[in-house]
Amino acid sequence: MTTARNRATDRIRRDRTLAAKTRLLEVPEATEDTMDESTFPDERLELVFTCCHPALATDAQVALTLRTLGGLTTPEIARAFLVPEPTLAQRLVRAKRKIRDAGIPYRVPPAELLPERLDGVLAVVYLVFNEGYAASSGDALIRKELCAEAIRLARLVVSLLPDEPEATALLALLLLHDARREARVGPGGELILIGDQDRSRWDAARIAEGQALVARTLEMRRPGPYQLQAAIAVLHDEAATPAETDWTQIAALYAALQRLTPSPVVELNWAAAVAMADGPAVGLAMMDGIAASGELDSYPYLHAARADLLRRLERWSEAETAYRRALELTSNGAERAFLEGRLAEVRSATRH
Repeated sequence: MTTARNRATDRIRRDRTLAAKTRLLEVPEATEDTMDESTFPDERLELVFTCCHPALATDAQVALTLRTLGGLTTPEIARAFLVPEPTLAQRLVRAKRKIRDAGIPYRVPPAELLPERLDGVLAVVYLVFNEGYAASSGDALIRKELCAEAIRLARLVVSLLPDEPEATALLALLLLHDARREARVGPGGELILIGDQDRSRWDAARIAEGQALVARTLEMRRPGPYQLQAAIAVLHDEAATPAETDWTQIAALYAALQRLTPSPVVELNWAAAVAMADGPAVGLAMMDGIAASGELDSYPYLHAARADLLRRLERWSEAETAYRRALELTSNGAERAFLEGRLAEVRSATRH
């Protein structure tokens, strides 16, 4: 990654970097790209597009690129994909084997083929940001360098493909989330939920830019999942107080997102929004259905969300059990401290 980031434009170093990345990916031969250097404004982005080859399944493209170029570890990527670490490791092995056996050339695609690789590239950028915004391990909640790198890459993708609404929407989404970054952490590094944040610390310039980008995507009239997520982020960011948040509209957008790209994580977020709009009992019923399916049993945020609703319903014993399960699955120090505080709260309520 250091070489990819810092190499100069002279031909010798260009060839050395290409050879190094080729060996890393176990590709049998490399074909030097002949694309005009002005096409790609950044070496890292060029390599991401190169790795996201359409011959690989999107999940394999994304996992391999995150591991090779994104600076994420196998456990971090496994967490992003909600799979056990050995399963993710096997996916990486299979992807590399397919590259080798099929003789997939390691080269930058021509400009007209960039859109077919866009889904994988956007997923890579989004997952890098997510690992930065809510670090899966360590003591710090946020890894600012990953957030900044993801936003930088998202800007470059938009400059490369300005007529792709999903690329523009992803940039908007990252900016709208990043605008709240400083308010998410207290003086001691503690986690602060959005409803308790000091909104004067939100970055107004980033919010305004994100809103403008969302408006631009609407004009393109080609809706997609990143656009729906960005619209949800706009509703959060434009609320001057927690009480002014339009949870009914947020729930409706999550419902639309679930229809477009069904996923248990999207369904969980939808249930959380419904809990805010229609009451914790309604949201809990949805979450209980998700929990019963077993798909998110190892996902700490499901158990933490259920625990919160059980706490709000004063079902203390059940809340304690759910908080314990969330703690078992959480590695980040700031998130663990938050959950431990909530667990102590419900224990105290149980005793009284």
